[in-house]
Amino acid sequence: MSKKKRISKTSKRRLAFFGTISIIIIFYFIFSSGYYIYKIYSLKHEEKQLSNKLYELQKEEKNLSTDMEKLKDPEYLAKYARETYSYSKDDEIIIQKYEKDKEVEEEKKFIFSKKDLSIIVICIGIIVIILIYILIKSKKSKKEKKKKNKRLKK
Repeated sequence: MSKKKRISKTSKRRLAFFGTISIIIIFYFIFSSGYYIYKIYSLKHEEKQLSNKLYELQKEEKNLSTDMEKLKDPEYLAKYARETYSYSKDDEIIIQKYEKDKEVEEEKKFIFSKKDLSIIVICIGIIVIILIYILIKSKKSKKEKKKKNKRLKK
């Protein structure tokens, strides 16, 4: 027969108390590190978007400055007015193109906001803690059933 050490109730309580606290602390660090990794990723993504926007704005500035120089020429000014504001010369017919709205395309995109993601992370954390609690309880109940079966067999 093998001898097993008996653990007192106070030791079990202490172990359960500090075990749950340590599990909570571990999950806190895991989720907070995950959140900060996501935050760093989103800031890098935002930085990339802003640098692209800066490049486009600088390009647009150059185009506008060249357009300002061109608008000083009266012939170019007349051509620009005809194209942009639908002015026409005598006996001239104007045909305009119809373009789709960009707003319709933007509505198709679906991106989570930071608030949505934080709520999702909190919900996942709560679900994980509940699952761990259920697993621990089921293991304890299995052990207790085995002990009862052993006692009944004796």
